[in-house]
Amino acid sequence: MEPQSAVTTCYRHPKVESHVRCTRCDRYICPDCMREAAVGHQCVECVKEGARSIRQARTAFGGRITTAPVLTCLLIGLNVLVYLGELVRPAIVDRFAMLGAGLRGPDGQHYLWEYPYPSVLHAEGVVGGEWERLLTGTFLHLPPTEGTFGILHIMMNMVSLWNIGRVVESQLGRVRYLALYLLSALGGSVLVLLIDPAAQTVGASGAIFGLGAAYYVMARRLGADMSTVNRFMAGLLLWLLISAGLTSWQGHLGGLLAGGLVTLAYAYVPRGPRRGLLHAAVCAGLLVLLVLLAVGKVTQLT
Repeated sequence: MEPQSAVTTCYRHPKVESHVRCTRCDRYICPDCMREAAVGHQCVECVKEGARSIRQARTAFGGRITTAPVLTCLLIGLNVLVYLGELVRPAIVDRFAMLGAGLRGPDGQHYLWEYPYPSVLHAEGVVGGEWERLLTGTFLHLPPTEGTFGILHIMMNMVSLWNIGRVVESQLGRVRYLALYLLSALGGSVLVLLIDPAAQTVGASGAIFGLGAAYYVMARRLGADMSTVNRFMAGLLLWLLISAGLTSWQGHLGGLLAGGLVTLAYAYVPRGPRRGLLHAAVCAGLLVLLVLLAVGKVTQLT
């Protein structure tokens, strides 16, 4: 009768001889499966299990720490992609730009809003049920040969988004950052609807002004040197005034107010296990408020 073999093998690679055990699960592991531990070695599965049990580091505002501005790059890429679509098919701007209330004739011509309106015309814009314009307009920009700025419109916005967005994203984390961006964009569109519903507007400026407000609030919360931050904020407000005659100041101001409100909640809600839930509640509350304001204005117009 032959004696049983005393050779031990790796639990993941049965054909590989091994004499080292995982210090956590006590299974045999080969050199390919070994991971350095504080004492001895651990297997791949135990290392993954241990990583899941470690509490993830968070920023001062509750977001996950990010090492790269992935979301900012995606937003810039989306804006540029949409802009290329505009160049190929200019009708995209006419259909998806932010417009509160307008009329279109059977010949495709646009007319100022009036109510009631002749039966040969039909409503277009938010009052015509095109609610998506409240957000789609914020991803569109002026065609190269139109308006005061032309192609400079998207260039200035994307440079601003890169400079401000990556800083804000690193502090808020991607989920809070995306909520801030979209609510700022929506806030700008809703203020346009409330004050100047007949205006057709495009651009990411409202969202960028919201990020600017967030940058200011975060700097104050973190105790940063406010001299540089104050100069930045003064420049942002000065641009809001200067550009009032050239661009939609309503969109800028709406984004600024919405972004500031959201970031105040991010910054000053007390820390604790419910902080994330409270942040979500504030964002949801602002979303409901903006929707109610938009519905109320549409009801008034019709």
